[in-house]
Amino acid sequence: MTVTQLTPRAEGAPVFDLEKVLASIDTMAAQRPVAAQIVSVANSEDTSATVLSRILASDVALASRVMKLANSAYFGMRGRVTSLQFAVTVVGFTTVRTMATVALTELDDEARLPEDFWDVTTSLALAASTLAPRFGERPQDALCIGLLAQMGAALLHHNDPDGYGELVAGHADFSGRRTAELRRYGINSLRLTAVALEQWGFPHGMTGRLNVVDDYTSPEGGLLRAAFEVAARLTTEGYDAVPIVRLTYGQLREDDLVPVLDKVRADADELRRAMLGD
Repeated sequence: MTVTQLTPRAEGAPVFDLEKVLASIDTMAAQRPVAAQIVSVANSEDTSATVLSRILASDVALASRVMKLANSAYFGMRGRVTSLQFAVTVVGFTTVRTMATVALTELDDEARLPEDFWDVTTSLALAASTLAPRFGERPQDALCIGLLAQMGAALLHHNDPDGYGELVAGHADFSGRRTAELRRYGINSLRLTAVALEQWGFPHGMTGRLNVVDDYTSPEGGLLRAAFEVAARLTTEGYDAVPIVRLTYGQLREDDLVPVLDKVRADADELRRAMLGD
């Protein structure tokens, strides 16, 4: 495993053992062997939809979610996807791998998550996907990184529920919250997500975006900064909006966000139901 240097924590902050947290994910993975196998196999160059769907069929709950997502408005195939193999082809290998990662890290268990986790996550993922072409990126890849971006926040919450709850309550805006995470744990939630995904072999082209979100000199972080801004405007009561032109190096203007906000509002509930199997 690559050693990740943590930033010195604030005085009085709890000890945060990164290797222990990452090992806890491996323990979770052992409890969901089919999902763990999918995460591994979906990354192989010689994997086919036939092979992946055959493995996926062994986990009825996960297979059902993939079918539901393939038939959702997002993929424009409502009611027309009737086989698991076709569903895998429609949503793509990366999306299946993302859904398996959500399952094995127990992000589908809301009792273990920060409040409003999935409200924020579905808004973030749909906003990233909708805006991706404006930044020269693939919508499905952006959807996946949006769905997984908050995994680090879930891990911090799981390992320090009371402390992380206070941190969230004291920092409604995501940028300020990540600064507070860095002070308390020596690592922020997006960096923690990137480290975990890199450990499982997710491509750097996907995880690298997470490391530059808070670098406002980096155009590469513009897509996720914009997506977090959309999520904040839709999910945070009394949120003081940040000008989108400042967050995106001028690639987006306020008028560009209007259809994005409408689409996220329209599709968020359905995406949430597909991811959680409701």
